[in-house]
Amino acid sequence: MPEATITSAFTRSPALPRGFDVSGGGLHLLPTGLVWGEQAAAAVISGNGWPLADGWAAFTALGVITRKTGGGADLAVASFAEVVDWAEGEDPALARMVAETIHRIGARRRPWGGLDLNRPRIMGIVNVTPDSFSDGGEAFATDAAVTRGLALAEAGAEIIDVGGESTRPGADPVSPDEEARRVLPVVRTLAEKGLCVSIDTRHAAIMGAAVEAGARIINDVTALLGEPESLAVAARSGADLCLMHMQGDDPRTMQAAPVYASAPLDVFDHLAGRVRACEAAGISRDRICLDPGIGFGKTPEHCAQILGSLALLHGLGLPLLLGVSRKSFVARLSKGEAALARLPGTMAANLAGLDAGYQVLRVHDVAETVQALTVWTAMRQGA
Repeated sequence: MPEATITSAFTRSPALPRGFDVSGGGLHLLPTGLVWGEQAAAAVISGNGWPLADGWAAFTALGVITRKTGGGADLAVASFAEVVDWAEGEDPALARMVAETIHRIGARRRPWGGLDLNRPRIMGIVNVTPDSFSDGGEAFATDAAVTRGLALAEAGAEIIDVGGESTRPGADPVSPDEEARRVLPVVRTLAEKGLCVSIDTRHAAIMGAAVEAGARIINDVTALLGEPESLAVAARSGADLCLMHMQGDDPRTMQAAPVYASAPLDVFDHLAGRVRACEAAGISRDRICLDPGIGFGKTPEHCAQILGSLALLHGLGLPLLLGVSRKSFVARLSKGEAALARLPGTMAANLAGLDAGYQVLRVHDVAETVQALTVWTAMRQGA
């Protein structure tokens, strides 16, 4: 049966905050009022909007979000021009903060994994595992995994994400030797065929070995917190990175009792901290993509709250990836459907990601997603 009624992570406020002290942080900007195509261009040239990631959309309003003592957050929404005027009238430090955030939101995203991000890209999933929640065992043998990867590329996936350890709740860990045996031949073969390959791992040794085998991207559900060596290995590898948010440090227990003061803001702040850690380790920002980690240490309500404010992460000025494919939150918000029956709910969340300006969708069902993306793109070009 469906979960209880979802509540917002935010409390509405009728006006922008006055006397806000920027020294303590706690202020976030949520791009909203998105428009597309000629509508976006008209909004920008009239001063009533600003580009989103220098791409196919513009935002015409901003949600100004401030944390509340004891948890939760207040949200006031105003037009783009009103927010700029408000910040400039309040305090020079606040005006600088707002201007810097707006420019990060609007900045062009650098290529990632060798792919230009001037349009959305599809990442296809190849799980070389016997126990993944949706497709465990289907591509466990090397030949089957390679065939799956090639088929996904033929269907339209421009990145193939290869993983050898299930990170579903309750999954047993896999030894590095076994993980390497599973994934390295697949990575090597797909890379030799010219595909952009991502390695889905939380283990430093696998990261390094997979990049040597031809992987262009390291996709880590722990945002390089899984092992002490991960940051240094990732820095030396030269590969691009996807940093995902996960509450807790172990997929086996991450769903035990997740708690957030404000799920969207907590995810933002955690990922901002991981970006700073990467920079301190010598990893440049132009190698990093971010993933809010839907379903990783989050209840269905947390997932819904984050999906309802996806554009918030544009404030970090980096490419964004959404991975919702067939996840259990779909069933728990719906009628308890099995993994293979969750495509409609998956597609609803993926389209929300596209509407929020996300550049990469990580999916099992590539052909179906490509069709949806094609129609979505046509509508946006016609706006």
